[in-house]
Amino acid sequence: MYSVNVPVPGRVRALAADLYPSLVGFDTVRDDHSLLLKRLGDAPQVDRLQHRAHRALEGAPAVEAAITGIDYFADPPLGSAPVVYLAVESPGLEQIHRDLAEVFDPVEELEGPDYVPHVTLARGGDLETARRLADREIDQVTWTVSELEFFDGQYRLPVSRISLPA
Repeated sequence: MYSVNVPVPGRVRALAADLYPSLVGFDTVRDDHSLLLKRLGDAPQVDRLQHRAHRALEGAPAVEAAITGIDYFADPPLGSAPVVYLAVESPGLEQIHRDLAEVFDPVEELEGPDYVPHVTLARGGDLETARRLADREIDQVTWTVSELEFFDGQYRLPVSRISLPA
C-alpha cells in the first residue's frame, strides 16, 4: 500500500519518546512517527501512482499543523483497540486530504469525511489507560508542513518527497 504521509518534526518525535513509558502496556507501540495523509492503494507501476499523486497535489501550499493533545479511538474500524494518538489540528492538511480523496478513492470509515489527522502512538491494550493518557496535558507543538512523503507501506520506507507549495 502506498500513501502520502506528513513527516513530523523532531519535537513531535521527542514528545512521543517522552510518552513511551506510559505506553509500554499496549500491544504495539510505534517507534517511527509520521502522519498518514491519504492512502493511495497499490499499483503495478509505482511511477504512475506517484505521478497521479503529484498531479493531485499541484498548487497545494505549505500549511500549519499543531499537536494539540492526546486522544484515542476506542473502536477503530481496522486493527486492535484502543488506538492512542497525538491529535493534530490542521485545516490545511484536511484540505489536502480532501483534494487527494477526489483523485484516489477514500477508504470507508477512515478517510473522506471520517478522516482524523493524527500521529499514532500505540494500539491494543487497556481502554482505561487510553482514557488516562487522553486526560494528560501536553505542550502544544506547532510546525509548518513544507513537504510530504510518497511512502511505500510494504517496505515502510519513503520513496520520494514532495515540496510544498507544490
